[in-house]
Amino acid sequence: MGKWTKERAWEWYNALPWLRGCNYLGSDCVNRIDQWQEYGFESKLATAEREFALMESIGYNTIRIIVEYEVWEKQHDGFMDRLEKYITAAAKHGISVMIVLSNECSVRGPEFVPAQFGEQQHDLGFHGGKDFKVWYQHGADNRYNLLDDPAVAPKYYDMVAEIMTKYKNDPRIIVWNLMNEPGNGRGTKSKPHLQKFFEIGWDIDPIQPLCADVWRGMKNGRPTTEMECLALDLSDVVSYHSYSTYYKNVLIIKQLQAYGRPILNTEWLSRVSNNTIQEMLPLFFLEKIGCYQWGFVAGKNQTYEPSQGVWRKYEEKGYEAVKHIDFTKWQHDLYRPGGNFPYDPAEIEIIKQLTKLADEEQSIKTEYTDGDLA
Repeated sequence: MGKWTKERAWEWYNALPWLRGCNYLGSDCVNRIDQWQEYGFESKLATAEREFALMESIGYNTIRIIVEYEVWEKQHDGFMDRLEKYITAAAKHGISVMIVLSNECSVRGPEFVPAQFGEQQHDLGFHGGKDFKVWYQHGADNRYNLLDDPAVAPKYYDMVAEIMTKYKNDPRIIVWNLMNEPGNGRGTKSKPHLQKFFEIGWDIDPIQPLCADVWRGMKNGRPTTEMECLALDLSDVVSYHSYSTYYKNVLIIKQLQAYGRPILNTEWLSRVSNNTIQEMLPLFFLEKIGCYQWGFVAGKNQTYEPSQGVWRKYEEKGYEAVKHIDFTKWQHDLYRPGGNFPYDPAEIEIIKQLTKLADEEQSIKTEYTDGDLA
């Protein structure tokens, strides 16, 4: 069918409540192998169900999750069953799911080794749960993606097609995010794959929109890399990432609004760099920008810690290179370990107040549309 018209995109978006939620990894998961593999899954699902209930209690209504190809390939039937259980558990709490089908952000470096299944070890004090200097090469120029293997790419396309086909008419799925941060550390290596993912989606023609992310920001009305320009040009709705300040987000949003399509910020919240609940959530509410902050309950993945890029810069260049970072704050996540108490109760009050107001406005709009207030 091809890319949606602007009219179709807005018709889809205007029928929805304000989308607000998080990028979700259970607090007892070290990584996405841990999230999706057979080993220990029932315990992981029980944690997810508790955390979905907590989301519902503060007014969150959507999550963004990234699937893992190696689990799909090695444990195919079980993976598909576990994905369904996740979606079902979220839906019980009024939470829709954005599925991310490929990922250029945390792909592995030249030391790549296949995923190991079973118990996942984690290193204390590392954002992401592991010392990425060996396993993941965040920000390097030579990072490896499984799609680089010509024997893997066709099977990867099969995974994309299978998942999209299964859920193409399922309202529990809200958006298809075809590639997370295309080109991150890889230039245009994955350009043919990004194009292929959209072609697969166009052939399947789901009820949900397709998108890929703008993640470096905007300059003179366009993304700053070729891959992001392609992603924006192919997408039905705009997905962007920004962990930068309120002011910079205002500038990015202003430029993205010129494209005339609904906007989703699919990654945000970095308190250490002045990207906060207090400033950002009211902006997204006022502009009706769907928003997915990073993290929920602090756990084994440890994304409350500053990213390793910050610590590497500190080690190599000293304090002057990182003095703009507020090390007294958590980077991501809303709740302290265990999920019993929030990191900052003031944040939760803001979330509750704005989500309640958004739902009240949606209810009034629905009543008016139905003619009760005419």
